[in-house]
Amino acid sequence: MKKLWALPVAALFAVATTISATAGADTLVSVGSPSTPFSQNKQNEPALAVDATHPNILAAGSNDEIDEEACNAGADTTCPFTAGIGVSGIYFSFDSGHGWVQPTYTGLTARNCLGVVGPDAGCTPTPGPIGTLPWYYENGLIADGDPALAFGPKPSSGGFSWTNGSRLYYANLTSNAPTASGEQAFRGFEAIAVSRTDDVTAAAASVKSAWLPPVLISRQSSTTFSDKEQIWADNASSSRFFGNVYVCWASFVGQELSPNAAPAQLQVAVSRDGGTTWTQHPIGAAANNSQRNPMDGCTVRTDSNGNAYVFGVGTQSSGGHQAFEFVSISSDGGATWSAPRTVAGPVTQPGVIDPILGRPTIDGIAGARSDLAPAPSVDIANGAPTGADATDRMVLTYVSGSLATPHVYFTESGNGGATWSTPRAIETAGDRGYYTAPAISPDGTDVYVVYNAFTTPYRTNTTDPRNLVGVVLHADVSANATGAFTELNRGANGDPRGSSQNNLVGEFLGDYVYAVATRTYGAAVWNDARNAGDCSAIDAWRMSLRNGTTVARPAPQQDCPANFGNSDIFGGSYPDPTPT
Repeated sequence: MKKLWALPVAALFAVATTISATAGADTLVSVGSPSTPFSQNKQNEPALAVDATHPNILAAGSNDEIDEEACNAGADTTCPFTAGIGVSGIYFSFDSGHGWVQPTYTGLTARNCLGVVGPDAGCTPTPGPIGTLPWYYENGLIADGDPALAFGPKPSSGGFSWTNGSRLYYANLTSNAPTASGEQAFRGFEAIAVSRTDDVTAAAASVKSAWLPPVLISRQSSTTFSDKEQIWADNASSSRFFGNVYVCWASFVGQELSPNAAPAQLQVAVSRDGGTTWTQHPIGAAANNSQRNPMDGCTVRTDSNGNAYVFGVGTQSSGGHQAFEFVSISSDGGATWSAPRTVAGPVTQPGVIDPILGRPTIDGIAGARSDLAPAPSVDIANGAPTGADATDRMVLTYVSGSLATPHVYFTESGNGGATWSTPRAIETAGDRGYYTAPAISPDGTDVYVVYNAFTTPYRTNTTDPRNLVGVVLHADVSANATGAFTELNRGANGDPRGSSQNNLVGEFLGDYVYAVATRTYGAAVWNDARNAGDCSAIDAWRMSLRNGTTVARPAPQQDCPANFGNSDIFGGSYPDPTPT
């Protein structure tokens, strides 16, 4: 969640909140998070995983600020991240994504730091109920979001087998908790950590002990900022490396020493013992210069034979220094990796740089950053849980194009990534793509794609309404190719001006969306602004930062609607519309 990107104690709280929805519609996923105040009402950047042996069980994550202080704590015009407070939200569904539960654990919380109108002493976090991952506070760490989840087989002394049960892995960023002594759990600014549970029923019922303590997996230096991780567990028992777990991420170097903090080599960590120990490997060249930009925005997957694939977006000198989608492949369980090779491209960042954010935006001035819009999202029909009916077809989506028409592109490979189809735009007419992700059924017969899009043009002001929507598509796979896509769901409209960075200077919707597929249904999660309230005072102040006019900095809880900042995670579950 704390993102940089360079492309150019005691008692358990048995408390949980649940909401259900009917089939074919959509429903709130972040069900335990409040509608007010900001920033406790802020959720974004959703991830999703399905248990291959129990396809009715889903787990989701997001950046969830349920435990942060309110704006009125301390200075009323600031809404900071509270020191020591985690933001890695966790949600469970046991009915294929129609209903969701958000557990409550214990840890360090600031949710009771509501403050008063006017100056006050500010917030001192205390142990208490949390709506995010447990065991970070107790281990001197902070769960910093960027969620990534995967189900795999549970290990035992005899190795990996689905008969042992399932293990859920949750990877996220982590930073050092503030301490009086200054001691740190690791070096650097952000690391990658993995949490695990073998009992999702207990975890969903707010049983803290159902989770193992987090494991730090990234090698860190004093200037390292690890970011944008993705996780996958080899979940097809036909695989030679069944049970292996892979995490990829971008390693930013020179943090606090360079204004660019450019990424170094993409990193991949591999665990062969259920996430207890990890080995780390670099992917691609180490150079980051005018000739080459290393891969970023990674995705990792495995096929039914155990080949592992890491995808990312980067630049190459032989391609005219343009950006392309790349893949690096391991055929030995992650011990070695091939040189990255081109999958699709060139791809472009549709957004334009906002002068205050210093980041690209697609919806308008002071908009939500779109850094990772061109990053690849991938899925493989690996036949999990057994691999018996695998086709190993790969499907990949990304957003690329001009500011006026950012397209959602789809490409696929039926030969292990050796060749790929010509990318085609699949978004509904009038949608300006933002983030996207595909999913293919384990038997390779159905493809689902989720995307966020803006339906309004790029706004050069902050007064005109903007519109964000979440869309889910479906297509059948026949004759070794994926057919035409049709809409399964179009979510409710929302104005993204009602979302916000904690420093208030721009909107915020995170960096990705997510989808999964089973043999009978597809499910998706996306960023949603339908319940967010636009604040004219914030709009005017944001614009003043860009045109040099003088506007007083607002106090959100006094000057804005109560639901200002209320971005949510919505999702849906969609039966295969063409079952055979």
